[in-house]
Amino acid sequence: MAELRMRDALREALREEMIRDPRIFLMGEDIGAYGGSYAVTKGLLDEFGEDRVKDTPIAESGIVGVGIGAAMAGLRPMVELMTINFSFLALDQIVNSAAKLHYMSNGQISVPLVIRMASGGGSQLAATHSHSLEGLYAHFPGLNVVCPSNSADAKGLLKRAFRDENTTIFIEHTAIYGVKGEVPDDPDFLVEFGKANILRAGTDVTIVGYSGSVHQALRAAALLEEDGIDAEVIDLRTLRPLDIDTVVASVKKTNRAVIVEDDWKFGGFGGELSAQIMERAFDWLDAPVARVSGKDVPMPYNRNLEFAALPSEEDVAEAVHAMM
Repeated sequence: MAELRMRDALREALREEMIRDPRIFLMGEDIGAYGGSYAVTKGLLDEFGEDRVKDTPIAESGIVGVGIGAAMAGLRPMVELMTINFSFLALDQIVNSAAKLHYMSNGQISVPLVIRMASGGGSQLAATHSHSLEGLYAHFPGLNVVCPSNSADAKGLLKRAFRDENTTIFIEHTAIYGVKGEVPDDPDFLVEFGKANILRAGTDVTIVGYSGSVHQALRAAALLEEDGIDAEVIDLRTLRPLDIDTVVASVKKTNRAVIVEDDWKFGGFGGELSAQIMERAFDWLDAPVARVSGKDVPMPYNRNLEFAALPSEEDVAEAVHAMM
């Protein structure tokens, strides 16, 4: 295994898939000569040329629209949107076309499109560049929603996305692009959608996270261990499809659940997850499901205020202590 930063693992996945399948091409703002806003596509233009790595105008609705059309015509495009915030400009294309064409055509049309977006706070990008909208896209049937938390999953899930016949919203947290992790060298390494990963086994409480919040969950588990509390940590990996069975099985063992996410609590994905746990494991719960999420404010630019607005491992540990 090689130890790679998450951005490098993503680049390796793109390169391997482009070699494997000549139908795959990439397009987005500054992904060619510049190498992408987060350096994920660096060097791919030199290797594959302008026919397969295309810089586009600043026009998210047009970029995604072209991607949908290319996918319908039999290609396998990857569209990179500089941040998830800019996807608002392409919401109609994503929700009313990419997500629905297969169903509305009675299966005659598929849209095998991968839309990569950078998400989350913690990088001082202020209120209009720090959204966590994973739950928004998970709301719509017809879309896969993928949220890797580490380098190996980033590579395996992205490679898996290119094999799917449905549109995949692939969301990468800006604060963990530089985090290193071991990545399998196997070019056929895939991580299946809808299979959560138990990162830490425990008996006293289940802590569930995805994307960047997984790191807070793991650090919280280490804090709790000092107090004699044994926490199980689950990384969802994908929100659609959702592996609720693994979560419920864990809650039935630990009898407590805490959900961690960067998104705002009101209307966030944690509410959906909490409801499903309550519906399927109510009789096993010794306390109500707790949610630890971002504060209900637009993201501040100031670094100290930004971290105050995001969930911390101390917040997670406090939520666990409150239910013990």
